[in-house]
Amino acid sequence: MKDFNNEHFLLQTATAERLYHEHAAKMPIIDYHCHLNPEYIARDHVFDNLSKVWLEGDHYKWRAMRTNGVEERFCTGKDTSDWEKFEKWAETVPYTMRNPLYHWTHLELKTAFGVTKLLGPATAREIYDTCSGMLRSPGYSCRGLMLKYRVETVCTTDDPVDSLEHHARCKADGFAVKVLPTWRPDKAMAVESPGGFRAYVEKLSEVSGTRIDTFDDLIAALRARHDFFAAAGCRLSDHGIEEFYAEKYTAKEIATLFNKVYGGTALTPDEVLKFKSAMLVEFAIMDWEKGWTQQFHYGAIRNNNTKMFRLLGPDTGFDSIGEFNTAQAMARFLDTLALQGKLTKTILYNLNPCANEVIATMLGNFQDGTVPGKIQFGSGWWFLDQRDGMEKQLNALSLLGLLSRFVGMLTDSRSFLSYPRHEYFRRTLCNLLGNDVEQGLLPASELPFIGQVVENICYHNAKNYFNF
Repeated sequence: MKDFNNEHFLLQTATAERLYHEHAAKMPIIDYHCHLNPEYIARDHVFDNLSKVWLEGDHYKWRAMRTNGVEERFCTGKDTSDWEKFEKWAETVPYTMRNPLYHWTHLELKTAFGVTKLLGPATAREIYDTCSGMLRSPGYSCRGLMLKYRVETVCTTDDPVDSLEHHARCKADGFAVKVLPTWRPDKAMAVESPGGFRAYVEKLSEVSGTRIDTFDDLIAALRARHDFFAAAGCRLSDHGIEEFYAEKYTAKEIATLFNKVYGGTALTPDEVLKFKSAMLVEFAIMDWEKGWTQQFHYGAIRNNNTKMFRLLGPDTGFDSIGEFNTAQAMARFLDTLALQGKLTKTILYNLNPCANEVIATMLGNFQDGTVPGKIQFGSGWWFLDQRDGMEKQLNALSLLGLLSRFVGMLTDSRSFLSYPRHEYFRRTLCNLLGNDVEQGLLPASELPFIGQVVENICYHNAKNYFNF
């Protein structure tokens, strides 16, 4: 029987242990997709206590607490103290066994603070006081935590209208970690609400210095901001979509639809799909022109609980996995770009695991030999960001593509304590490969090469793919 969360955690064989400790563990972290607050990094924010760094904005924990019978005021309420919120989280933790939160919680306590005790009601006060004290000490600020985890590059998620002033400050300060923006233009195609769309376009017009009266003006303004992002070091775009859009349209139709929605008239569902289809192509061409990588996170249905959405807003723990028949639209979208010779490097992330093989086989349709792994199967995302989800993604990619060319893990997180997710992934990866060697499915004589593959997936592939 192995001890929980020891140095061989998740590693079931001697070969897995060797691959992890000799190869994976030593690699720096490239976190090419996250939702960290760049302002916190720029001013090197110091968290007052463990609750502030761990519970604020963490809808994973809120969902678990609600499920455990914890009242909402201990999750998002304003009338409860930080300690009271943490106390309720600590009461919930023992009940999260077999949920990834149990592993993440104890990995973060161990790697950030050296705490190896299990979190629960009996240890809550001691752990809270110890970790809160450390957070207020040198080396535990936002920048300090990033350096502690040997982070080399992070890519935040930013709207085209963002100033990127905080990224500029990090660079001007000479901060050792590259803090780069990622272009996330979802609001520029959110035409479901004419009023919201017009307000956004007016803001875009202001920051771009471009008068926007037509669809062509809209694209010109977005191109100006795309250039601005590129000058700030941006190398990636990201798109959060329910499904892929690849409806047939003409330039005249899209110009008319822009005038209609910008004038305050709601589009029909079919018109919405056409407009979004046109925008995805326009964005993709901009990325191709600059050699960026485009990322697509698809498959979530969001804000399902109307009452709680009205009370708390988005990203508060009321989203789930959706069911969409999107393979044909995805293929048409990629094919449209490939026919024009304008398909840039692309990462596809699915939220529903039933699409693993769909994505893994789609990659091979559009690889063109110009870049190793040009079309990537993104790592397990959101609800799949756990051991079972990672293993299924890795197995599908291995069987139907080239695991050796995979660009690896990311945190997709808003927390500065989430970097152990890279360790969790690396241990899972090494365990899979180690088990294959031990079972004779891979040759033990090739361990040096397999070790290099591990290092590539953990670090080198991403560094080369994104040109960091």
